[in-house]
Amino acid sequence: MIKNSSISGGFFDLSKKQEAVNLIQTQMAQGDFWDDSANANKLMRELKYLKSCIDPFQNSVKKMEELRELMEISEGDEDFLKQLQLEVGHLQADVNAIEIQSFLAGPFDQNNVILSINAGAGGTESCDWANMLLRMYTRWAEHHKAKVKVLDILPGEEAGIKNVTLGIEGEMVYGYLKAEKGVHRLVRISPFDSNKRRHTSFASVDVIPEIEEDIEVEIKTEDLRIDIYRSSGPGGQSVNTTDSAVRITHVPTGIVVACQNERSQLQNRQMAMKILKARIYELKAKEQEERMSKEYGQKQKIEWGSQIRSYVMQPYCLVKDHRTDVETGNVVKVMDGEIDLFIEAFLKRKPNEEAGL
Repeated sequence: MIKNSSISGGFFDLSKKQEAVNLIQTQMAQGDFWDDSANANKLMRELKYLKSCIDPFQNSVKKMEELRELMEISEGDEDFLKQLQLEVGHLQADVNAIEIQSFLAGPFDQNNVILSINAGAGGTESCDWANMLLRMYTRWAEHHKAKVKVLDILPGEEAGIKNVTLGIEGEMVYGYLKAEKGVHRLVRISPFDSNKRRHTSFASVDVIPEIEEDIEVEIKTEDLRIDIYRSSGPGGQSVNTTDSAVRITHVPTGIVVACQNERSQLQNRQMAMKILKARIYELKAKEQEERMSKEYGQKQKIEWGSQIRSYVMQPYCLVKDHRTDVETGNVVKVMDGEIDLFIEAFLKRKPNEEAGL
């Protein structure tokens, strides 16, 4: 088995990645490779990731050499040079994408994500804001061809949602979305205020990696309190008609997880245990490893002064990330899921900080 640690030494350590590719391909050539389908599928995912690191880099190097040769024989042909400039622009975009991916070398950056949104104080206004963030991340996932599944949701009393837990599956989604963990602040004229006053609302976003089954997390049965209740929601497929929703409380840590959107109580229980395992692993990692503590960050109160990003819709339009100072006036695009400029700036920030820049 190729472990995560074999590829966490940095994106551009291509020799080690190529060695890992060769090792996996050697195992694939063995006759009993598919006897253990779970292990085989995991190795195939590992191979896909490794090749996604190696191939773009090698292709860009090859393209750069070709453009250099074409430049030498252009002989001042203006039309030819304009075409070369376009190709150089495409190459630059490819190199930028490789640079961003080079920052995704953490031990869990390849993993899928469990993302939770919780409305802060403020009643209906904050619940509506949480719902707007739910749409934003759903749209981001669509842009990145990632799958989103609602695992648990609690609607607001009048509008929006009080909280929601999503499972997001895709390439390097934790590596990207870990940048979104924190408090998000909205400033706008509230549609729920008849006097048309400006309101400030807060919602927190929590992002944890989905933990692989082979990572051991000790959870004792006697430490669990399991509650079964009727699913909430608009109905359909036994929702609101059967007691299938599951809430699990881990008594020693106080961690509470819930799942209600699977088809059966058994499936909801399995998914809830998966989320609990991830949250306990995160907690233990924080306690034991300073490195993991820095990566996940500290919990912040959902209130003024603790926000990582502000979204201002009135009296002007501006979205600003307070960690990187990156900002844009196109609020509509941001709320439509175009948040990569903030994510990329966050990913670039850490290497610069370590370098003292």
